[in-house]
Amino acid sequence: MDMKEKLQQYLNRYLVDSSIARKSVHYGALYDYQEAAPASGLSDVNQFIHEHKEEDTFQSKLFSYIDQRGLKDSDVYNKVHIDRRLFSKIRSNPDYHPSKETIILFGIALELSESELEDLLKTASYSLPMNSIFDLIIRFCFKEKIYDLNQINEFLFDHQCKTLSTD
Repeated sequence: MDMKEKLQQYLNRYLVDSSIARKSVHYGALYDYQEAAPASGLSDVNQFIHEHKEEDTFQSKLFSYIDQRGLKDSDVYNKVHIDRRLFSKIRSNPDYHPSKETIILFGIALELSESELEDLLKTASYSLPMNSIFDLIIRFCFKEKIYDLNQINEFLFDHQCKTLSTD
């Protein structure tokens, strides 16, 4: 079985109907919020933030992965055609908030696992929901260790999804 057939089977198996997903997420989030809502004021909000705020930033997580893999910065941004100036902005500004596409491109360049990509996306408040063909294709590629940008873009194109930038 070739990868395109394997991808189609993956999409058929895991694609969640978006109307069902929206309702369950919406109602679940509302229910959870009401259950966990603090009884009073600003100090409760500040305490909640302090207890639940993640320490990892996108910048720290990205550079940690680069260091773990022993790569040079230029190896990473050149592999997926990320502009050097954008990379410099990310390095110099810890509060920089990249696009989801940029994070996915870094994941490809770093050859992250599916869970590592999810962790990196989470640091910038993104995810790969199961109700989006684009996100399922990305998830599939990382699960199958497909890091060739041209092949990923071919899968996206074949399913009428926006392709990842190559320039």
